[in-house]
Amino acid sequence: MTHHPGPPAIEARTGTAGPLPPWLRVKVKKAALTENTGRRLGCHDVATVCEQAHCPNIGECYSHGTATFLIMGTVCTRNCSFCAIDSGSPQPLDLQEPQRVAEAAADLGLDFVVVTCVTRDDLPDGGAGHFAATIRAIRNRLPEAGIEVLTSDFGGDRSALARVLEAEPTVFNHNVETVPRLQPEIRPQADYNRSLGMLAAAGQIAPHISTKSGLIVGMGETTDEIRRTMTDLVDAGVSILTIGQYLQPTRHHRPVSRYVPPDEFGLYRQWGREAGLACVLSGPFVRSSYQAAKAARAVLTK
Repeated sequence: MTHHPGPPAIEARTGTAGPLPPWLRVKVKKAALTENTGRRLGCHDVATVCEQAHCPNIGECYSHGTATFLIMGTVCTRNCSFCAIDSGSPQPLDLQEPQRVAEAAADLGLDFVVVTCVTRDDLPDGGAGHFAATIRAIRNRLPEAGIEVLTSDFGGDRSALARVLEAEPTVFNHNVETVPRLQPEIRPQADYNRSLGMLAAAGQIAPHISTKSGLIVGMGETTDEIRRTMTDLVDAGVSILTIGQYLQPTRHHRPVSRYVPPDEFGLYRQWGREAGLACVLSGPFVRSSYQAAKAARAVLTK
């Protein structure tokens, strides 16, 4: 692998990064189109991670009539320090939700549907059966559509993972979120090696399904750690990686350690390709489902 000089390794640190830099100012999208998508989703009584996680791209996606569906409720059983989604005791599963998601996707005219979830450690299968039911409902309603699922780690239960993959999503996504050193303080109820193991298992169970993961930067990691994590993900069989800037949802969440400049995100793309990733989406506003259809097509056509 050819080494390209980059920025000096950033020293690990936590604290306040200061005022928001100019490249992180969100442009206002067409309000009427954005409101129309929100109303249509509301008619189907479905949740989106766009709203629940305070995604900065909500205006861009909603104005184009797209959204990422959030299933199994809006309360998570885990308490990650970066995430805006509420933590606590969730409600029982809504067995009609898979069909509502499928109808909402059809109403929006989606040809690529992205579905994610809150983590449900309270359920015996972590919600794998509900995920599979949602995939099947979308397939029945939109047989030509691509489907990406972004799941939890199911507590490391590979039979639960297999249940999701048997429903034949186009892309299986599970985020490691951050570098190994920061996992205990950022994802205290998760485990880096468990996440890598589930990604590797997905490739073993269903090698025809593309695997994907995501990183959030600006939380205290070093550039060397980012590069090593990319190598770990390639070794686990991941083909698509998203890398975006962490933005503190509220003052009660983990502070931003650093605002990563746009040119450094470009360097991450280069490093990812050199490491062997087929597709790297890297930029300040990149999130797990950002340009998901484009990434999936790029990998499927290779």
